[in-house]
Amino acid sequence: MGTARDTALDAAMDAAMDAVARGSGAFGGMLYVLPPDDDALWLVTIAGVPQEIAVPWRRVAPNDPTPVADAVREHRLVWVGGREEMALQYPRQALVLPYDFALAAAPITAGGSVRGGLVLLWSGLRSTRLSAEERDAVEAGCHRLGELLRQAADRGAPVLPGDRPRALRPPAGRPPSPGEAAALSGFVDRLPGGSCALDVNGRITFVTPAAADLLGAAAGDLVGALPWEALPWMDVPQVEDRYRAALVSRLPQAFTVLRPPETWLAFELYPDPTGISVRITRGGPSEGGAPPPSLPSAGPGRATVLYHLMHLASTLTEAVGVQDVIEQTADQLLPALGAQAMVLMTGEDGRLRILGHRGYRTEVVARFDALPLSSDVPGADVLTTGVPGFFATFDELRHAYPATVHEDGMAAWALLPLIASGHPIGSLLLSFERPHVFPPGERAALTSLAGLIGQALDRARLYDAKHHLAHRLQSALLPHTLPRVPGLRVAARYLPAARGLDVGGDFYDLIRLDEHTAGATIGDVQGHNVDAAALMGQVRTAVHAHATVGASPDDVLARTNRLLTDLDPGLFTSCVYVHLDLATRRACLATAGHPPPLLRHADGHIQLLPVPPGLLLGIEPDTLYTALEFDLPLGSVLALYTDGLVEAPGVDLDDATAALAGLLEHADPTDLDAMADTLIRHSPTPGDDIALLLISPGP
Repeated sequence: MGTARDTALDAAMDAAMDAVARGSGAFGGMLYVLPPDDDALWLVTIAGVPQEIAVPWRRVAPNDPTPVADAVREHRLVWVGGREEMALQYPRQALVLPYDFALAAAPITAGGSVRGGLVLLWSGLRSTRLSAEERDAVEAGCHRLGELLRQAADRGAPVLPGDRPRALRPPAGRPPSPGEAAALSGFVDRLPGGSCALDVNGRITFVTPAAADLLGAAAGDLVGALPWEALPWMDVPQVEDRYRAALVSRLPQAFTVLRPPETWLAFELYPDPTGISVRITRGGPSEGGAPPPSLPSAGPGRATVLYHLMHLASTLTEAVGVQDVIEQTADQLLPALGAQAMVLMTGEDGRLRILGHRGYRTEVVARFDALPLSSDVPGADVLTTGVPGFFATFDELRHAYPATVHEDGMAAWALLPLIASGHPIGSLLLSFERPHVFPPGERAALTSLAGLIGQALDRARLYDAKHHLAHRLQSALLPHTLPRVPGLRVAARYLPAARGLDVGGDFYDLIRLDEHTAGATIGDVQGHNVDAAALMGQVRTAVHAHATVGASPDDVLARTNRLLTDLDPGLFTSCVYVHLDLATRRACLATAGHPPPLLRHADGHIQLLPVPPGLLLGIEPDTLYTALEFDLPLGSVLALYTDGLVEAPGVDLDDATAALAGLLEHADPTDLDAMADTLIRHSPTPGDDIALLLISPGP
């Protein structure tokens, strides 16, 4: 998708990005373009951070939950003021980049068209929103970039993404004079320990002899290399994680690493726009090597954060209902975080509702169910405000919620909002049996994970609502009870498919026509959705209407077929209709592409009724159907069924029908309910709905 670069255009765009960064105080940014005939944003230029950090967002789809996608789609500036805001608004990004930094994303437009998007980054020290002057600088920069992109497109050479985003070089510092260089060298040599420098891509650009000695490697082998590649013992998660944290947050970082066999080294990282200065000293857990108090706590390592993300996100994608979300969250989150209990809550009609819990006694949790959301209790406040709460002791918890009684035996608590579509839809209580301090990194990670749970819960609630609606719709479309017809015994069963929650198209019905006659039908509409269910209701109604006016089975199907072809639903239906004369114990049936009915005679032998199958309903308007008359003596059983009862992957249909006939042969014909249960119980696990109707003439 790449194209030859326009040097003059590159220079103009570089200047525009430099101007917007200087005017807004941002230390870096990312420029996205919207190529012609593409609805996705592509990253073309990056400044201030390594390309590897931006790899997950090289291509951003319009509906991706990212700041730049929201900015472009909603035509507004998006501001994320820090790690906690990122965790609340964009949990996926916060989990991958759990660092202190602020971010703004803005759309780039020109000539009435969207041309791309701009992302700008600020140090974690920033605590306020953009000032009016900074916002003006961002708007001016986006306007300038938009005009440049428009001009390039008008020339027939639009900016297209290359194989890799183009990285802008950091600003070059003033070269020192010879005297300054000598003084600087002496200053560095006099510092305790050793020193080295990394560029923005993490490669070593300078190392003192003392630093090389501490690292146990020759200076010539280190310069130009990545530390975690040149020194295998540094290939541990916290090294690269702290380097990334320093670059993204522009705040000092620290960590300790064991150099085999037993030398602990302490590293202090000091970033600026050109790279990172590193101070190395001996130290460790037994030698006072903990990070200096002035340096921020590292929080959870990147490997731990990604572990949580990978496992929880992957399991939540498989959760289909609310109970699935509860079980998956408890199974994955509690052991990963070392928590012992959790409660998942939501709001309903102004009251707190407990959706599920783990690790608590039911009677303890039940006391909070149905409390007003205005109550001063943990969970309700978080649900209404969307602000997380972390309590390392019960005193802290009681200070926030004075009415709280310490009855759960826990020592620390985290209360997390579950956010979906920018709004809190629930809250999650995590409890720890031992005292637990929540450093900033862990708070952000927990808030991000809760965001993923909130999104999964929102999907699960929609799933459950659709599932409930599906069952109600299915129940409304199928007969609640079959009519009592003198001289006829019947049993019916319906079993929905094991997969999904969609409404099925299988149906059955028994129609009392007069004192001595009745009609029976069974059918299967193609598909598993609301359209199929609606058509199923229409077919059942049409068959019922034509049957009650005395039409013969072949005519019932022909008339129903004409109705369906007139409606043109785009779906096809198989169907069997049987007319039952109870006085003569004779029956007549016609079928439209449906599995053949089975007749169990009184002596037990099974007859596959040889009726021509006919064409499915809804294909050709003038289709004619053939009727078959047969005896239905006392003691016989007519079995009407849909294909879900016999079809299974890898099983021959004739063999499956023969197996069904064998079950029917050996079942007790005097107990139709037991016979129906036997046939359903031995059916394959349904990948399709199953409908079954058993009919037997009686005295």
